[in-house]
Amino acid sequence: MGIAPLIAALGLTGASATTASAASLTEVTNFGSNPGNLRMYVYKPDNTPARPAVLVAVHYCTGTAPAFHSGTEFARLADQHGFIVVYPDANVSGQCFDVSSPQALKHDGGSDPTSIASMVRYTLRNMNADADRVYVTGASSGAMTTNVLLGDYPDLFKAGAAFMGVPFGCFATTDGSGWNSACATGQITRTPQAWGDLVRAAYPGFTGARPRMQLWHGTEDEALYYANFGEEIKQWTNVLGVSQTPVFTDSPQSGWTRTRYGSATAQAPVEAISIQGAGHALPASGMAARAIAFFGLDGSGGATTGPIHAIGSGKCLDVPGFSQTNGAQTQIWDCNGQTNQTWTSTPAKQLTVYGGAKCLDAAGTAAGTEVGIWDCNGGTNQQWNLNSNGTITGVQSGLCLDVTGAATVSGARVQLWDCNGGSNQRWRLG
Repeated sequence: MGIAPLIAALGLTGASATTASAASLTEVTNFGSNPGNLRMYVYKPDNTPARPAVLVAVHYCTGTAPAFHSGTEFARLADQHGFIVVYPDANVSGQCFDVSSPQALKHDGGSDPTSIASMVRYTLRNMNADADRVYVTGASSGAMTTNVLLGDYPDLFKAGAAFMGVPFGCFATTDGSGWNSACATGQITRTPQAWGDLVRAAYPGFTGARPRMQLWHGTEDEALYYANFGEEIKQWTNVLGVSQTPVFTDSPQSGWTRTRYGSATAQAPVEAISIQGAGHALPASGMAARAIAFFGLDGSGGATTGPIHAIGSGKCLDVPGFSQTNGAQTQIWDCNGQTNQTWTSTPAKQLTVYGGAKCLDAAGTAAGTEVGIWDCNGGTNQQWNLNSNGTITGVQSGLCLDVTGAATVSGARVQLWDCNGGSNQRWRLG
């Protein structure tokens, strides 16, 4: 691949992951279906909790799993925060991952993504890892793989961070070649809908929550041109159902422009960081930590995603008819795992739905106030406390999230009410 000599020349600029820990990088064999003939390496820190999170970290062309382990900060951060790192290792000439073949762009279609999915499933089975906290990151070829994995396996991954990548499907070829010059040089442009359709076609029929995406790119990238950054933003905002207009823009460091889409929080549906003047040399020092924060693995209060179960009825908090209309009244309904029942509790105390596109919203502060959905705006009427006794209380009102009349039938409406200890006021997220 044309990118390989360049990557070999510049390497990565992240600080060494060497620590005083007794843990070490270990190769795992016979991890399951392996059509890509990849090798699997695992770094499991000494301090992992009973149910650790998993980060898949995918190397660049000409790289190896051990080189990505030692040359980036992910292992040091794993020591600090107690998550497992899985490092896939490409096993072909040039050490690039397949993001081009028809097999690679389909759920369980074969080739490298299927092998990496096998690594994740092995880790979940054999290391008691938490299936609700699986993430992926990578640089260059690994960033392209990150895009592909989020498209192929939205059922496995909760979020990704792509350093210098291209959109899912951009590198597709039909001639057996792994290199797509038109994509690499930023000549392929599509509408957000067309980009999103490529992702959705990778796993037809999938209706669950889509993983969040963090994107990084240097404005002077000479290998995978900067135009690809904008195309990635178009794709993932469409997939996650949020506006292409950022709701938040800042500059966390000199020369950086960070935009967030769908939410202003640290775990927004899509976050994009443009690095002025940077070439094909990411992640630089400190960037891995920001990816970890985006995943919520840094202990700062990461997002938790899943259904909100109504304890009294055994049903789930639901937006009727998949409505995304502001003011749509919430209800309880038979749990079905669909996007209108998939909620995220964010560090900003929001309860978001549709990948962060809408927030649970109370229209007032009196008992009997209806609780619906609305564009996220950071107001206290959209902030909720998830309490240890199972109640969910509004920050603005202090009242409890309540199923009207203690009903247990599907379609019963949800409101605010004085807290009374009833089972119709107890909930469980996840």
